[in-house]
Amino acid sequence: MTKVVHIQKSILSTGRAPLRLHNAFLEHGIDSKILSMDFDVNLTDRIKQTSRGSRIIARVDQFFQSVLTRKIDSKYGLYSFLFFGTDISKTELIKQADIIYVHWVQGGFLNLSSYRCLAKLGKPVVIVMHDMWTITGGCHHSFDCKKYTIECSDCPMFSGRQIFNWPLHEFRMKRRMYSEFSNFYFVSPSKWLYSCAKESKLTKDKPVYHIPNILDTRVFKSVDKRFARKVLGLPEEGIIVSFGAFFLSSAYKGWLELSRALQKLKKLWPQENITVLVFGGGFNSKIAEQIPFTTRFMGFLKDEYSTVLIYNSTDVFVTPSLADNFPTTVLESLACGTSVVGFNIGGIPDMIQHKENGYLAEYKNADDLAAGIKYCIENNVKGKLHQDFQASRLIKKHLDLFRDIT
Repeated sequence: MTKVVHIQKSILSTGRAPLRLHNAFLEHGIDSKILSMDFDVNLTDRIKQTSRGSRIIARVDQFFQSVLTRKIDSKYGLYSFLFFGTDISKTELIKQADIIYVHWVQGGFLNLSSYRCLAKLGKPVVIVMHDMWTITGGCHHSFDCKKYTIECSDCPMFSGRQIFNWPLHEFRMKRRMYSEFSNFYFVSPSKWLYSCAKESKLTKDKPVYHIPNILDTRVFKSVDKRFARKVLGLPEEGIIVSFGAFFLSSAYKGWLELSRALQKLKKLWPQENITVLVFGGGFNSKIAEQIPFTTRFMGFLKDEYSTVLIYNSTDVFVTPSLADNFPTTVLESLACGTSVVGFNIGGIPDMIQHKENGYLAEYKNADDLAAGIKYCIENNVKGKLHQDFQASRLIKKHLDLFRDIT
């Protein structure tokens, strides 16, 4: 039986995708385990945590990160140069594994030396690209910058005179490492990032696979809308629009565009019975002031069943992301039968069929975003998950990958 270990900085706070894949592997007879630096689920014999020393190293790394990035242009989002990291190659879970899946391990968990230590074991190392960091000189999303296709020099994130060219240095370090080892394999959840990886000078000649993130549709499914609203204490009548707002200040999340769209919607469609649900964080006065409708803050949802109720109570879910690889919130909403409105960027078009299960708005066009919300509600558009995202099909793709690399 193939033994797989998933490496992830934290299981819930940096994305549930590895945990969902781990659970799906177990259900399909694949021996799967997780090694995490932080932990926000109960540890078991299959989910282990690294030593306390790794978390101390991560804090030191993050201090240096904060110094390095203190003057970067925030409109480009997150940049990571991995100063320090932990060598996990000698841990028991790694030694037992036949295949190593590396997920989101920035934030001081692994550095490029840690990657090298894993590669030196000679086992297949599958890097699951949850953003663009793997194929750039350090940015997590390049927006309209295409320098990663040549070499990351004169990075627009670092304006002004620089003593040292960190993006170029990191780009060249990655290129040397990827060239040195033949046991690195890359998986992209979205068609968009797959295309980017095949364009990047770092990975264009490396084996890249397109395998979407997996979702348990036995959990994320349609339930009676009135029941969901009653459980959550929401109005049983009227229209409910929802969106997630974990990091409003994020360059990726599009809060400015969404707030403008809601203001536009109020003028286009002066309904009195619209409620906006905000989940992913607590009360935020900035949000409350800029939303022209009754607003309910649902807080951070730790369990999936509460999340399912939110989607099912909603008439339309809005994801105004300006840069996103494969947002699982879109998958979740569609699986619950709720239409999704979002910009036509990244991996969002992989999931939304325009005017069939949602609405793809023109990029950064708040007016079109508002029109999409109105269209989905007026036409009673229902969310539906395409059969390509069935768990059995995605597991088969991973098994095909196993056969290619072992």
